[in-house]
Amino acid sequence: MSTLQFIWHNQSQVLALTFEHLWLVGISMLLAVSIGMPLGILVTRRPAFGKAVLGASTVVQTIPSLALFGFLLSSPWLGERADRLAVTALTLYALLPIIQNTCAGITGVDPSVREAARGMGMSDLQLLFQVELPLGMGVILAGVRVATVITIGVATIAAAIGAGGLGEFIFRGLAMVDNRVILAGAIPAALMALLADFLLGRLERRFRYV
Repeated sequence: MSTLQFIWHNQSQVLALTFEHLWLVGISMLLAVSIGMPLGILVTRRPAFGKAVLGASTVVQTIPSLALFGFLLSSPWLGERADRLAVTALTLYALLPIIQNTCAGITGVDPSVREAARGMGMSDLQLLFQVELPLGMGVILAGVRVATVITIGVATIAAAIGAGGLGEFIFRGLAMVDNRVILAGAIPAALMALLADFLLGRLERRFRYV
């Protein structure tokens, strides 16, 4: 039986695990954007604070994914539910590119445009929401795009702690030494990453050239 035949015969399970994977990635990205963008904005307003934020995010990126899952497993509240733990870990991994690109998108706005907005009497909040964020949105979305692709890949490790997702097929295939089972998890995850990269890339280009 080929890999495609195996996927076809197990399509209901593949679909169920794909939706689990999407759920983990979707919730993690919502949290990462909700936390990362405000932190990126804060970095542009408080550069001294930015060193600590970017430093902490960089440190998280250097921790191997399986080690981070294991470290969080001992936490009293997070360790009680595997999906809660997985979402927390994935959110932490997604923060760095979002924070960095939010900061880069805002600081990359032409100073003359910023000065013109100041000359029109705009407040800091008006400048941020009406000028800096709209003009920097293409760069910010590039960070979200990178973070999403990273999260889809790292989410396969979540199966190691019982959080579900397409990683279940991958770990099962490794235990059985069966490439068909491994590919049944790897192929949908790769397609998901390619689709997310394509769609967010289109959105990013749209904002860059508005």
